[in-house]
Amino acid sequence: MLNASLVLNPHYVVASVRRRLFGSFVEHMGRCVHTGIYEPGHPTADEDGFRGDVLELTRELGVELVRYPGGNFVSGYRWEDGVGPVAERPVRRELAWHSLETNEVGIDEFVSWARKADVEVMYAVNLGTRGVAEALDVHEYMNHEGGTHLSELRKANGSKAPHGVKLWCLGNEMDGPWQLGHKTAHEYGRLAAETARALRQAEPDLELVACGSSNSAMPTFGEWESTVLELTYEQVDHISLHAYYEVLDGDVDSFLASAVDMDHFIDSVVATADAVGARLKSDKRITLSFDEWNVWYMKRFHDTPRTEWEIAPRVIEDQYDVNDAVVVGNLLMSLLRHSDRVAVACQAQLVNVIAPIRSEPGGPAWRQTIFHPFALTSRLARGQVLRVESSSPTYWTKRFGDVPVVDAVATHDTETGDTVVFMVNRHQSEPVELRADLAAFGEVTVAEAWSVHDEDGSATNTEADPDRVVPRPHEAGITDRALHVVLPPRSWTAVRLTGGQ
Repeated sequence: MLNASLVLNPHYVVASVRRRLFGSFVEHMGRCVHTGIYEPGHPTADEDGFRGDVLELTRELGVELVRYPGGNFVSGYRWEDGVGPVAERPVRRELAWHSLETNEVGIDEFVSWARKADVEVMYAVNLGTRGVAEALDVHEYMNHEGGTHLSELRKANGSKAPHGVKLWCLGNEMDGPWQLGHKTAHEYGRLAAETARALRQAEPDLELVACGSSNSAMPTFGEWESTVLELTYEQVDHISLHAYYEVLDGDVDSFLASAVDMDHFIDSVVATADAVGARLKSDKRITLSFDEWNVWYMKRFHDTPRTEWEIAPRVIEDQYDVNDAVVVGNLLMSLLRHSDRVAVACQAQLVNVIAPIRSEPGGPAWRQTIFHPFALTSRLARGQVLRVESSSPTYWTKRFGDVPVVDAVATHDTETGDTVVFMVNRHQSEPVELRADLAAFGEVTVAEAWSVHDEDGSATNTEADPDRVVPRPHEAGITDRALHVVLPPRSWTAVRLTGGQ
């Protein structure tokens, strides 16, 4: 058995826990909307056609914010297609995912769903095939009180009060050659700055997100962020990051260390943003919107190109195993660890499409393995994020070299006295005996402890066996003002302590 240790102190604060880190993403892609959140006629559907079972699981997941309507989808989206009488809405080709979009669900319907789910809406505007005028139009429709053509149209369509959306994405992945309306950094930066200025003239206190690189492997990564921020620095609040992880060539060891890459990605974008701010002699500090992240077996998707035009085809419906759940839990830990600079994060996506929730048309909805670390972290992480000093053995990986076997982050809530330690054991075969020094907290006791693990790393949850992998109560104790816990191989563990300072 391996040994590791942690030291925690309630005074070593990184930042407050940002509830927007527990965001999700609903895109008009595959079955995320149709037979995902929306299925009239389903046994659980409400009067608006939204699936009650999916709504219930969304609330249980602890989602605070949802990005909508895309994603690649948004770069060809005409928002006007999705408002007004449903029977009169046009069916369009959706080029990003090679499908047909019925537009049965549009802005008003989605905002209605978001209110039922009690989540904030993060709206993305089309800066691929459209621009400033259309961004102003959709803003007028959504947020203007009344007395104008588009605000009165919203009222006529049944939404009397403004939707009040405050967080806006200025396009999506505009650095990607796959994107409709793909632009150079200079072209996009100019358009984003013009759109931001116009939107602020309409509503000065909006929060605006500029597109960063689609991923850190893009050949323009770094240069893209620098150029875009040079042009938009004083007009935007956040810059986006997107990252997806998968097992490559059977290399599970590197996959289990994916958070090492996320840490480096975040640190690199922060450094680039701060360098631009220094060059511009600005007192402003740009924060990050990690508005797409997850495990995605992208190679499987690329190996199966689509040829037919269908409504709501089955697209990237990855089935997640225990290893995936451990990685997702560790990625959430990375986001918490950087909560001083990461202001928003969205796991992509919510239902069916690389999602923590799966559903079947006319049938059940269930929790995938990756549902559980997200739900537990959202429930338990409160108050302030603490810096954790750790001592851990390392193991070698092809992608990242030597990495710590154990990674950890902690939160502390001064109002309740709760302290939560989130830990991951990345080793595939060795358990770890861990000791966490809690002397600075005074007398504490273990209130609850949960672990997501399984001897079979390939174990999954399915429609037939939806609870094959669930969080299990885990043994943890306090001795000599230290937390003692054994972390199983390939595991994610959370321990809530109560009492003390």
